[in-house]
Amino acid sequence: MANKELSESSFWIQRIGKTSLRALHLLGVCGVGGGVLFHLARAEWQDFWLLAVVSGSLLMGWEIVRDWRWLIQLKGVLTLAKLALLCLFIPFPEHKAALFVVILLLSVLVSHGPAGLRHYSIWHRRRIESRKEIKG
Repeated sequence: MANKELSESSFWIQRIGKTSLRALHLLGVCGVGGGVLFHLARAEWQDFWLLAVVSGSLLMGWEIVRDWRWLIQLKGVLTLAKLALLCLFIPFPEHKAALFVVILLLSVLVSHGPAGLRHYSIWHRRRIESRKEIKG
């Protein structure tokens, strides 16, 4: 993506779009959390799983297209680590609840940690700035 100024209407469309995606993702994660933590039948929370996966994939794609360096910043690396932990649900179903809690804690670290942490590049071994991002 070119590093250019967005028009005000384009900014608001992107901001509302990203915020809406994040809200849908959080709704999906909450539904999955309820199912996992309370040991409900998968059929009861499967739609939330699908919502979380689709919205999370769209959010990841958004970040990667905006600036590929997201993949080497801690915010991207930790997101990929969360996906790896999710994959452990399959071989270790008895540990789903503990894995979910760890994933949730990593999510808080990524979302609410200081910018110096989120923007730290594991490749450059220092903070690198991303292109202008749309919060949401």
